[in-house]
Amino acid sequence: MQGRIHSTDSFGSVDGPGVRFLIFTQGCAMRCRYCHNADTWSKDGGTLMTADELLDKAERYRAYWGTEGGITVSGGEPLLQIDFLLELFEKAKARGINTCIDTAGQPFREAEPFFSKFQRLCELTDLFLADIKHIDPQEHLNLTGVKNDNILAMLRYLSEIGKPVWIRHVLVPGITDSDGYLRRTRAFIETLRNVQRIEVLPYHSMGAYKWDKLGLDYTLKDIQPPTAERIQNASEILNGLK
Repeated sequence: MQGRIHSTDSFGSVDGPGVRFLIFTQGCAMRCRYCHNADTWSKDGGTLMTADELLDKAERYRAYWGTEGGITVSGGEPLLQIDFLLELFEKAKARGINTCIDTAGQPFREAEPFFSKFQRLCELTDLFLADIKHIDPQEHLNLTGVKNDNILAMLRYLSEIGKPVWIRHVLVPGITDSDGYLRRTRAFIETLRNVQRIEVLPYHSMGAYKWDKLGLDYTLKDIQPPTAERIQNASEILNGLK
């Protein structure tokens, strides 16, 4: 089996514990207005690679991983290639490699054949990095092009089975940087029993040039990054400190 791979990065330090070998898959059904990897959206791009090819490449850097490192599969949206992920992680576990998925959860559904595959994938995954793009369904639709009911359902399921999760939330002035929305997000997080870390990711427009190259209209071009004070405020609210 081959997966469509956008790119890899040998020394990821913020995408899971320790030093990680990052695998960016090709293809995403969401259209986040701040996406800095719009070139990963197309399901037809990327390079076809086998699981063994990726793992052989990853293991060249294994000496740098320490006791906590491993591989993190990001995107694009990794769950769109769940069959390939299953093969990749089965082979990674056979090699004793720590596994992590960075997902926005959009493909999740409790219907077959996806759900049985997702259950098996959870058994092979040590950690999920999960985005909460927006807590409000309509605002989520405006921001990403899809609603968030199935995404929140995925997070509830991961909580039910006790699978470790790090929550990530992009702070966008005028869109997600609202104390009201942040407190609603915190209230949802409090219903989960498996959240190990909550990270605030400040909005930036460094990927806007990719939109230009693709002939796409970057609608957030006039929005400035959040201030240090607002980042601290969001972190304190989401972590239940205020």
